[in-house]
Amino acid sequence: MLESHPRAGLRNRLIQKISVDDWALVAPHLEAVSLRERQVVEVPNKPITHAYFMDSGVVSVVAVDKEDHRIEVGVIGYEGVTGVPLIMGDTRAQHSTYMQIGGAGHRIPQEPFRDALAKSETLRALMLKWAHGFMIQTAHTALANGRAKLEQRLARWLLMAHDRLTTDAVPLTHEFLAVMLGVRRAGVTVAIHSFERRGLVTTRRGQLTVANREGIEQVAGSFYGVPEAELRRLMDEARPA
Repeated sequence: MLESHPRAGLRNRLIQKISVDDWALVAPHLEAVSLRERQVVEVPNKPITHAYFMDSGVVSVVAVDKEDHRIEVGVIGYEGVTGVPLIMGDTRAQHSTYMQIGGAGHRIPQEPFRDALAKSETLRALMLKWAHGFMIQTAHTALANGRAKLEQRLARWLLMAHDRLTTDAVPLTHEFLAVMLGVRRAGVTVAIHSFERRGLVTTRRGQLTVANREGIEQVAGSFYGVPEAELRRLMDEARPA
């Protein structure tokens, strides 16, 4: 558990936006955690046990149907928190949520998190701003999945992952990317080879490295940037810590 106000070493941007009074409600219940790649955070139709404030790594939120069709609908990193249903007043997960890229952060159990939200209007308002920003991201994911070409979707995804990492290396396989984008692995492989030929990325087994971010942004075009700008606006409006 954390003591009263030791936030200096925490990278999570949402935690840094929590006011001093609200931090006193949250901090005693936080537990430092390390999460490995593919570690499950939320299971569809099951109670959410914890909300996770990540300092590093990338969390993938994946929609799953009864026939186990899967596609990623959102990503969360050090800019936010998992457990959006808890913020919205529910306790049950609707999606499969797991670590896309392993990392570390702090988690808070469901009950004290919900209690803190109920006690503090300012904490609830901050978390609702974050949840709204995340929903904007999921809407634009739907737009990209329905209207963008595979290369544009791949470029958008690489930029979103890169935004949440501290290095240019993105440790993922073609197979995993295919699941995230809801396409065949062969299509992902062709698109990545195209990126590599143009000097946008370099590859080695199990890892992509961003070599030319500006070029990747040009490929993504209008499918990248709006959710990111909106989240920055929402967080700028939020009460500072």
